[in-house]
Amino acid sequence: MAVDRSFRVSEFSCLDDHTGWFGDYQDSYQVVLVRKGMFRVRRGGAVSDMDRTVAYLGVPGAYEEYAHPASGEVCTVVTLTPQLWHSMAGDVPITRPHAYTTARIELAHRRMLAATADPGYACTEELLDMMASMLGQTAARSALPGRRPSRSDDALVDHARAAIAADHPAARRLSSLATQLGVSPYRLSRAFPRVLGVSLTRYRNRVRVARALDRLEAGEPSLASLAADLGFADQAHLTRTVRDHLGQTPTVLRRILVTR
Repeated sequence: MAVDRSFRVSEFSCLDDHTGWFGDYQDSYQVVLVRKGMFRVRRGGAVSDMDRTVAYLGVPGAYEEYAHPASGEVCTVVTLTPQLWHSMAGDVPITRPHAYTTARIELAHRRMLAATADPGYACTEELLDMMASMLGQTAARSALPGRRPSRSDDALVDHARAAIAADHPAARRLSSLATQLGVSPYRLSRAFPRVLGVSLTRYRNRVRVARALDRLEAGEPSLASLAADLGFADQAHLTRTVRDHLGQTPTVLRRILVTR
Protein backbone atom coordinates (compact mmCIF):
# COMPACT_ATOMS: atom_id res chain seq x y z
CA MET A 1 0.00 0.00 0.00
CA ALA A 2 2.77 2.46 0.94
CA VAL A 3 6.52 2.16 1.56
CA ASP A 4 9.00 4.66 2.99
CA ARG A 5 12.49 4.32 4.46
CA SER A 6 11.01 4.60 7.97
CA PHE A 7 7.81 2.57 7.61
CA ARG A 8 5.81 0.15 5.50
CA VAL A 9 2.01 0.01 5.27
CA SER A 10 0.43 -3.20 4.01
CA GLU A 11 -2.89 -5.01 4.15
CA PHE A 12 -3.44 -8.36 5.82
CA SER A 13 -6.59 -10.43 5.48
CA CYS A 14 -7.49 -13.84 6.82
CA LEU A 15 -10.80 -15.14 5.59
CA ASP A 16 -10.26 -18.82 6.40
CA ASP A 17 -11.01 -20.64 9.63
CA HIS A 18 -7.85 -20.50 11.76
CA THR A 19 -9.42 -20.67 15.21
CA GLY A 20 -6.51 -22.73 16.55
CA TRP A 21 -3.46 -21.05 18.04
CA PHE A 22 -0.14 -20.78 16.19
CA GLY A 23 2.95 -19.02 17.51
CA ASP A 24 5.99 -17.11 16.33
CA TYR A 25 8.58 -14.58 17.50
CA GLN A 26 7.94 -10.97 16.53
CA ASP A 27 10.88 -9.63 14.49
CA SER A 28 9.94 -5.97 14.04
CA TYR A 29 8.03 -3.05 15.51
CA GLN A 30 4.46 -3.28 14.25
CA VAL A 31 1.06 -1.74 14.78
CA VAL A 32 -1.92 -3.65 13.38
CA LEU A 33 -5.20 -1.78 13.03
CA VAL A 34 -8.30 -3.86 12.37
CA ARG A 35 -10.59 -2.59 9.64
CA LYS A 36 -13.07 -5.48 9.71
CA GLY A 37 -13.59 -8.45 12.03
CA MET A 38 -11.22 -9.36 14.86
CA PHE A 39 -8.33 -11.63 15.87
CA ARG A 40 -6.73 -12.80 19.13
CA VAL A 41 -3.20 -12.56 20.50
CA ARG A 42 -1.82 -14.59 23.39
CA ARG A 43 1.36 -13.36 25.09
CA GLY A 44 2.59 -14.95 28.31
CA GLY A 45 -0.72 -16.76 28.76
CA ALA A 46 -2.81 -13.57 28.60
CA VAL A 47 -5.24 -13.27 25.68
CA SER A 48 -6.16 -9.96 24.03
CA ASP A 49 -8.93 -9.48 21.48
CA MET A 50 -8.08 -7.06 18.66
CA ASP A 51 -10.82 -5.21 16.80
CA ARG A 52 -11.44 -1.66 15.58
CA THR A 53 -11.26 -0.34 19.14
CA VAL A 54 -8.02 -2.09 20.14
CA ALA A 55 -4.85 -2.22 18.02
CA TYR A 56 -2.04 -4.77 18.22
CA LEU A 57 1.44 -3.60 19.23
CA GLY A 58 4.30 -5.86 18.24
CA VAL A 59 7.85 -5.50 19.60
CA PRO A 60 10.91 -7.49 18.47
CA GLY A 61 11.73 -10.62 20.43
CA ALA A 62 8.26 -11.21 21.90
CA TYR A 63 6.88 -14.71 21.46
CA GLU A 64 3.18 -14.56 20.69
CA GLU A 65 0.41 -16.83 19.54
CA TYR A 66 -2.42 -15.83 17.22
CA ALA A 67 -5.90 -17.11 16.49
CA HIS A 68 -8.29 -15.98 13.77
CA PRO A 69 -12.03 -16.61 14.12
CA ALA A 70 -14.04 -18.18 11.32
CA SER A 71 -15.43 -14.76 10.37
CA GLY A 72 -11.89 -13.59 9.52
CA GLU A 73 -10.52 -10.06 9.52
CA VAL A 74 -9.01 -7.35 7.33
CA CYS A 75 -6.19 -5.29 8.87
CA THR A 76 -3.77 -2.50 8.11
CA VAL A 77 -0.23 -3.49 9.15
CA VAL A 78 2.22 -0.66 9.86
CA THR A 79 5.84 -1.76 10.27
CA LEU A 80 8.15 0.89 11.76
CA THR A 81 11.92 1.19 12.02
CA PRO A 82 13.26 1.15 15.60
CA GLN A 83 14.24 4.80 15.24
CA LEU A 84 10.76 5.92 14.21
CA TRP A 85 9.09 3.79 16.90
CA HIS A 86 11.26 5.21 19.71
CA SER A 87 10.86 8.77 18.45
CA MET A 88 7.12 8.43 19.16
CA ALA A 89 6.96 5.92 22.02
CA GLY A 90 10.16 6.86 23.81
CA ASP A 91 12.07 4.17 25.70
CA VAL A 92 9.18 3.04 27.92
CA PRO A 93 8.76 -0.76 27.56
CA ILE A 94 5.42 -1.74 25.98
CA THR A 95 4.49 -4.75 28.10
CA ARG A 96 0.96 -5.33 26.80
CA PRO A 97 0.28 -6.31 23.18
CA HIS A 98 -2.63 -3.93 22.69
CA ALA A 99 -3.55 -0.26 22.74
CA TYR A 100 -6.96 1.37 22.89
CA THR A 101 -7.72 3.25 19.68
CA THR A 102 -9.85 6.35 20.06
CA ALA A 103 -12.42 7.40 17.48
CA ARG A 104 -9.98 10.11 16.36
CA ILE A 105 -7.37 7.43 15.66
CA GLU A 106 -9.91 5.46 13.63
CA LEU A 107 -10.77 8.56 11.61
CA ALA A 108 -7.04 9.19 11.05
CA HIS A 109 -6.72 5.54 9.93
CA ARG A 110 -9.45 6.08 7.33
CA ARG A 111 -7.82 9.31 6.16
CA MET A 112 -4.45 7.56 5.87
CA LEU A 113 -5.93 4.81 3.71
CA ALA A 114 -7.53 7.42 1.48
CA ALA A 115 -4.14 9.14 1.08
CA THR A 116 -2.12 6.13 -0.13
CA ALA A 117 -2.13 7.61 -3.65
CA ASP A 118 0.31 10.21 -2.26
CA PRO A 119 2.61 8.05 -0.09
CA GLY A 120 5.46 10.57 -0.05
CA TYR A 121 3.53 13.31 1.76
CA ALA A 122 -0.18 12.95 2.53
CA CYS A 123 -0.09 9.28 3.57
CA THR A 124 3.11 9.79 5.59
CA GLU A 125 1.70 12.80 7.42
CA GLU A 126 -1.57 11.06 8.30
CA LEU A 127 0.30 7.95 9.43
CA LEU A 128 2.79 9.83 11.61
CA ASP A 129 0.02 11.79 13.34
CA MET A 130 -1.89 8.58 13.99
CA MET A 131 1.13 6.62 15.25
CA ALA A 132 2.36 9.45 17.47
CA SER A 133 -1.05 9.74 19.12
CA MET A 134 -1.40 6.00 19.72
CA LEU A 135 2.15 5.20 20.81
CA GLY A 136 2.48 8.35 22.89
CA GLN A 137 -0.62 7.64 24.95
CA THR A 138 0.32 3.95 25.32
CA ALA A 139 3.81 4.81 26.57
CA ALA A 140 2.37 7.38 28.97
CA ARG A 141 0.00 4.80 30.47
CA SER A 142 2.79 2.22 30.74
CA ALA A 143 4.88 4.69 32.73
CA LEU A 144 2.13 5.45 35.26
CA PRO A 145 2.54 3.93 38.73
CA GLY A 146 -0.28 1.94 40.24
CA ARG A 147 -1.94 -1.45 40.10
CA ARG A 148 -1.67 -3.31 36.83
CA PRO A 149 -4.84 -4.91 35.51
CA SER A 150 -5.21 -8.57 36.42
CA ARG A 151 -6.00 -11.38 34.02
CA SER A 152 -9.50 -11.49 35.48
CA ASP A 153 -9.85 -7.80 34.54
CA ASP A 154 -8.66 -8.58 31.01
CA ALA A 155 -11.10 -11.47 30.62
CA LEU A 156 -14.01 -9.47 32.02
CA VAL A 157 -13.36 -6.55 29.69
CA ASP A 158 -13.01 -8.88 26.69
CA HIS A 159 -16.39 -10.49 27.49
CA ALA A 160 -17.99 -7.07 27.87
CA ARG A 161 -16.46 -5.86 24.61
CA ALA A 162 -17.79 -8.95 22.81
CA ALA A 163 -21.31 -8.29 24.11
CA ILE A 164 -21.13 -4.63 23.05
CA ALA A 165 -19.74 -5.55 19.62
CA ALA A 166 -22.55 -8.07 19.11
CA ASP A 167 -25.12 -5.49 20.24
CA HIS A 168 -26.40 -7.98 22.81
CA PRO A 169 -29.65 -6.82 24.44
CA ALA A 170 -27.96 -6.96 27.85
CA ALA A 171 -25.38 -4.42 26.64
CA ARG A 172 -27.99 -1.65 26.46
CA ARG A 173 -27.52 -0.91 30.18
CA LEU A 174 -24.48 -1.19 32.44
CA SER A 175 -26.44 -3.02 35.14
CA SER A 176 -27.88 -5.64 32.78
CA LEU A 177 -24.47 -6.17 31.15
CA ALA A 178 -22.92 -6.74 34.58
CA THR A 179 -25.67 -9.24 35.41
CA GLN A 180 -25.09 -11.03 32.11
CA LEU A 181 -21.37 -11.31 32.95
CA GLY A 182 -21.99 -12.41 36.55
CA VAL A 183 -20.31 -9.44 38.28
CA SER A 184 -21.44 -6.30 40.06
CA PRO A 185 -21.84 -3.06 38.06
CA TYR A 186 -19.09 -1.54 40.20
CA ARG A 187 -16.67 -4.38 39.39
CA LEU A 188 -17.38 -4.05 35.67
CA SER A 189 -17.09 -0.27 35.56
CA ARG A 190 -13.78 -0.35 37.47
CA ALA A 191 -12.22 -2.93 35.10
CA PHE A 192 -12.43 -0.81 31.95
CA PRO A 193 -10.19 2.08 33.09
CA ARG A 194 -7.64 -0.41 34.41
CA VAL A 195 -7.44 -2.36 31.14
CA LEU A 196 -8.12 0.24 28.43
CA GLY A 197 -7.72 3.58 30.19
CA VAL A 198 -11.29 4.70 29.42
CA SER A 199 -14.65 4.32 31.13
CA LEU A 200 -17.15 1.70 30.03
CA THR A 201 -19.54 4.47 28.95
CA ARG A 202 -16.90 6.07 26.73
CA TYR A 203 -15.95 2.70 25.27
CA ARG A 204 -19.57 1.91 24.36
CA ASN A 205 -19.93 5.31 22.74
CA ARG A 206 -16.64 4.73 20.90
CA VAL A 207 -18.18 1.60 19.33
CA ARG A 208 -21.34 3.48 18.37
CA VAL A 209 -19.31 6.32 16.84
CA ALA A 210 -17.43 3.76 14.70
CA ARG A 211 -20.74 2.42 13.44
CA ALA A 212 -21.86 5.96 12.73
CA LEU A 213 -18.68 6.53 10.68
CA ASP A 214 -19.47 3.44 8.60
CA ARG A 215 -22.96 4.73 7.83
CA LEU A 216 -21.79 8.29 7.17
CA GLU A 217 -19.06 7.05 4.83
CA ALA A 218 -21.75 5.15 2.92
CA GLY A 219 -23.69 8.42 2.55
CA GLU A 220 -26.39 7.92 5.22
CA PRO A 221 -28.98 10.63 4.41
CA SER A 222 -30.95 10.70 7.69
CA LEU A 223 -29.20 11.55 10.94
CA ALA A 224 -32.45 10.99 12.83
CA SER A 225 -32.64 7.41 11.52
CA LEU A 226 -28.96 6.90 12.25
CA ALA A 227 -29.43 8.07 15.85
CA ALA A 228 -32.41 5.75 16.37
CA ASP A 229 -30.64 2.74 14.83
CA LEU A 230 -27.58 3.21 17.04
CA GLY A 231 -29.58 3.61 20.25
CA PHE A 232 -29.10 7.33 20.86
CA ALA A 233 -31.90 9.26 22.53
CA ASP A 234 -32.28 11.53 19.51
CA GLN A 235 -30.31 13.25 16.74
CA ALA A 236 -28.98 15.88 19.15
CA HIS A 237 -27.60 13.13 21.41
CA LEU A 238 -25.85 11.55 18.40
CA THR A 239 -24.39 14.90 17.36
CA ARG A 240 -23.07 15.68 20.85
CA THR A 241 -21.45 12.25 21.19
CA VAL A 242 -19.83 12.32 17.75
CA ARG A 243 -18.52 15.85 18.33
CA ASP A 244 -17.15 14.81 21.74
CA HIS A 245 -15.20 11.91 20.19
CA LEU A 246 -14.16 13.46 16.89
CA GLY A 247 -14.45 17.24 17.23
CA GLN A 248 -16.79 17.40 14.22
CA THR A 249 -20.52 17.03 13.69
CA PRO A 250 -21.97 14.07 11.75
CA THR A 251 -22.90 16.41 8.89
CA VAL A 252 -19.32 17.64 8.50
CA LEU A 253 -17.91 14.11 8.79
CA ARG A 254 -20.29 12.81 6.14
CA ARG A 255 -19.03 15.49 3.77
CA ILE A 256 -15.38 14.68 4.59
CA LEU A 257 -15.80 10.91 4.22
CA VAL A 258 -17.98 10.88 1.11
CA THR A 259 -16.05 13.48 -0.88
CA ARG A 260 -12.47 12.55 0.08
